[in-house]
Amino acid sequence: MEPRPPIPVFTLFGETSVFPDVIHCERVLDRARLHDWAISPHRHRQMSQILQIETGAAKARVDGRALDLGPGDYLYIPVQAVHGFVFSQGAEGTVLSFPTPVTAGMTPEMSSWLARPQQGRLSDRAAGLIADLRQAHRTTGTFRAQRLVGLAQLLLATMAEDSLDGIAPTHGAGRQMDRLDALIAGHLGEGWTARDYAGALHVTTGHLNRIVRTARGCSLSAHLEAALMAEACRLIAFTRMPVAEVGFRLGFADPSYFSRRFRLQVGEAPAAYRRRLQDA
Repeated sequence: MEPRPPIPVFTLFGETSVFPDVIHCERVLDRARLHDWAISPHRHRQMSQILQIETGAAKARVDGRALDLGPGDYLYIPVQAVHGFVFSQGAEGTVLSFPTPVTAGMTPEMSSWLARPQQGRLSDRAAGLIADLRQAHRTTGTFRAQRLVGLAQLLLATMAEDSLDGIAPTHGAGRQMDRLDALIAGHLGEGWTARDYAGALHVTTGHLNRIVRTARGCSLSAHLEAALMAEACRLIAFTRMPVAEVGFRLGFADPSYFSRRFRLQVGEAPAAYRRRLQDA
C-alpha cells in the first residue's frame, strides 16, 4: 500500500511563507473564486481562523465533521484542525486569521473554547466587531497592531460568551489543560521541564502528554515549545526589548541558539519578524 500524502500545512490557503500581518483579513469572494469555490483540506500549524458567511452558503468539513453554513453563520477553526470548504458560487463573507501570539495572549479560561472548532450564529455585537476589524485592517498608524490584536481578542471573547453564555467551568482533561496553561504562563523562562509541570499537576509525564495530545493534537514538549515561542513573539512584536534580552528572559543563555529555535518554530529570524510587524 502506498503511503498517504501528508495533509498540507499552510500559512494561508496555498501559501507556505511566513504570516503576512498582525492578523489577516480577506473577503471570501476574493479567495474562493481563485480556487473555483472549493478549498481542499489543509491545516494551519500556527494560526486559527474565523469564517463569517454574509451571503450564499458553504459546506465545511472540520476534522472529518460536515457542517453547513449560511448567511449570519460563523465557523471558528483552531490551530491544527484539518478543514476544507465548498462555497456556493458568489458566496461572500469574511475570513479572519489569527497567528498564535494573538490567542496565546488570552486568559487560561478561554483555552477550552479556543482549542475546539466552534459553529454558531453571529450576534449583532460580534458582527459589529468583525466590521471594526475589517476597517482597522485597512488603516495605518503607530498603534495599528495593538488595535488589531485588541479587537481580535475582544471578538473571540464575545463569540465565546455568546455561545456559552459565559465561560463554563471545564472538567477532566479540559480542566487539566487550563491548569497546565496557567502554570506555563506563570513559569515561562524558569526552565521548567515536562516532568516539572507533570509533578505540579500530580500526574505522570506520560499521562500529561496524553492529555495534551488529545486536547491540542501535539505532544507535551511541542506544546511547551509553542507556548515559549508565542511569548517570544509577543515580546519581540510589542516591546523594544533587544532580541538577546528576550532570549535571556525566556531562559536562553545563548542568543544564537534562541534565534535558531525561534526561526525553526516561527519561520523567520527574530529581527526579521520584528521588522515585518513594524513595517505592517
